[in-house]
Amino acid sequence: MKICCIGAGYVGGPTMAKIAQKCEKIEVTVVDMNPDRIAAWQTDELPVYEPGLLEVVKEARGRNLFFSTDVDAKIKEADIVFICVNTPTKTFGIGAGKAADLQYVEKCARQIASVSDSDKIIVEKSTLPVRTAESIKRILDSTGSSNKFQVLSNPEFLAEGTAMADLENPDRVLIGGETTEEGQAAVQKLVDVYAEWVPRENILTTNLWSSELSKLTANAFLAQRISSINAISALCEATGADVDEVAYAIGRDSRIGPKFLKSSVGFGGSCFQKDILNLVYLCNHFGLSSVADYWESVVQMNDYQKRRFSQRIVRTLFNTVSGKKIAILGFAFKKDTNDTRESAAIHVCKDLLEEGGHLAIYDPKVTTAQIYSDLGIDESNTQVSIHKDAYSAADKAHAVAILTEWDVLKEDQTDYNKVFDSMEKPAFFFDGRNLVDLEVLRKIGFEAHGIGKP
Repeated sequence: MKICCIGAGYVGGPTMAKIAQKCEKIEVTVVDMNPDRIAAWQTDELPVYEPGLLEVVKEARGRNLFFSTDVDAKIKEADIVFICVNTPTKTFGIGAGKAADLQYVEKCARQIASVSDSDKIIVEKSTLPVRTAESIKRILDSTGSSNKFQVLSNPEFLAEGTAMADLENPDRVLIGGETTEEGQAAVQKLVDVYAEWVPRENILTTNLWSSELSKLTANAFLAQRISSINAISALCEATGADVDEVAYAIGRDSRIGPKFLKSSVGFGGSCFQKDILNLVYLCNHFGLSSVADYWESVVQMNDYQKRRFSQRIVRTLFNTVSGKKIAILGFAFKKDTNDTRESAAIHVCKDLLEEGGHLAIYDPKVTTAQIYSDLGIDESNTQVSIHKDAYSAADKAHAVAILTEWDVLKEDQTDYNKVFDSMEKPAFFFDGRNLVDLEVLRKIGFEAHGIGKP
């Protein structure tokens, strides 16, 4: 069997690396039009940072895992083609600001149809609106050839930062297909691939539409929990309650559970906001305006939390940050990834820059070029400087703000006495991830503030 994966990003690369590692008899090729990205996958400086990914890639690379820019040839050779391209929110036309932009998925379908000379199984791995498979199938079947295509939905449920662990021991693998005899045969073929290492009871099979909608729904539910606890964090600050204590108390209720009850400056990443807005668009499309309003409020609460954090910094620093140096510790949207898509740090930094602040930014994995690009400025901008560690970022700073929960920023790995001694006095500390003990910082001399903390 030969597998071709179109898209060498955060989903395609790690997923195919794991399949190749576990299924030595399957030839797996990841293709992409970007030659620099493909070249990077063939080095030890991978374009995607995930703990454990390099080791898996090195084990399978050159044996049965390959990377190529020859997209047409590899599609033509493959028995199974995974579509792992980006599906950003539309910025134009019908549904702008909410609907998923499916132009890259459509281009993949047309390319597959044009170069194929044999039957193939096409697997949607990208997060797509419900019933997208219907459109893909229509494109594939419009060529007039005798080739038969089966379209499956196999959404990814990876959390960046733990993607390799999620692939090694998934709590479920979801595969949706048509209920025809041919569709179920295609489903079984993909089930057999995952069954090489995933227990059969963890491989769920559904119809196509249930599989597509399950991905959007899962992300919406997770984001809703984050926005819920963040809403309570604002009330905690107003009343003197401690959001961590409230979260622990309600998390002990077995009906609620403790996961995703960590308050923060807001959720980011490529999935949550995009998928919720897509869900909102779908609900409105089907005339379910009340349902759409409910889910849109999750995103509105997330935006409120980010604004609330940057406003708290300005308010605490005597209602102005103009000309003041603020150390920004962490720029990725979460720890253990170099992904900055929809990172809360971007929004907070932009707010502070508009207020005239000078930002000294440190992140252990995000590149300087990426930071400047995300902020929409060039490297000549004197309001922003990039640093190699937390200490140089905090030197002579008026305030420190933690915006990503990197382990290196915890108080057992960073000497905050040293940070405090290098800062302007009085020194202000804003913990957007509740990563450190504020009482410890207050004893040092910081005026310390955390999300949902008295």
